[in-house]
Amino acid sequence: MNTKTPVRSRLLATVRESAQDLRDAGFIDIRRMRQFDALCLPPVHDYSGKEIRALRDRFKLSQAVFAAVLNASPSAVRQWEIGGKHPAGTSAKLLDILERKGLEALI
Repeated sequence: MNTKTPVRSRLLATVRESAQDLRDAGFIDIRRMRQFDALCLPPVHDYSGKEIRALRDRFKLSQAVFAAVLNASPSAVRQWEIGGKHPAGTSAKLLDILERKGLEALI
């Protein structure tokens, strides 16, 4: 297992720490700090149908149960898997969390 922190993450952590220091010193207001924090969020991966199917298989879930975990409809999961549609918004973010942190993070 790779225990190194990716360069991008270390760089963002350093920049965010510097921004927090500026916030503590009164040079950045709370609203600006929140905007900065939002910019530091990692982009959500655009999942293909094969990736979604592999993720569902990894946790041994049916399409109906997988849909319930993601608060989506079973027909939406079917469409994602065959490539008819792509998950967006909350569904894409939940897929990302599911992949990174596991099923326990969502239930």
